[in-house]
Amino acid sequence: MDRRTWMQLTAAGLLSTMSSTLLAENSAKDVPPLMMQAMDANGRKLALSDFLGKTLLVSFFTAGCNLCSRDLKLMREFYVSNMKRNFVLLGVNIDQNKADFDQYNQFISLAIPADQRFPLVWRNAPGHNDNFGLITRQPTHFVINAKNEFIFKREGSFQPEDWDNLWTSLG
Repeated sequence: MDRRTWMQLTAAGLLSTMSSTLLAENSAKDVPPLMMQAMDANGRKLALSDFLGKTLLVSFFTAGCNLCSRDLKLMREFYVSNMKRNFVLLGVNIDQNKADFDQYNQFISLAIPADQRFPLVWRNAPGHNDNFGLITRQPTHFVINAKNEFIFKREGSFQPEDWDNLWTSLG
């Protein structure tokens, strides 16, 4: 076997292994039903079960993350365009300091029209409970279908194929 053929086979095998690993990590059958009990930024109780019958995009972010801001801007546009298609965007702030969350909410209330705002919660609030696990990258997004079944997870910025998968999940 020549060097070029060996490199092609090795690369193909590596890509296949990586794809299998990513699919296994994001496999819906391996994820228990996701849940969340929280208070939104306005002090109202919120649970994932409130959104049954809707496709849900749950986005974990911090107020000072530029990549998060870019993703949330695009997601807000998608949200506004698809609210009537039973789509909900839920922002989960993971800042350690509540003042950062409050300042972000103040900015949103001044800069974004009320009909374009989506629910926001602070993950570190007393009484907040969810089973989304440890969030190690900002942003991290989860898509959940109308039956509250996990569809996929994206760590980092949403990719073009993620938008396609989200659109498809709307039915």
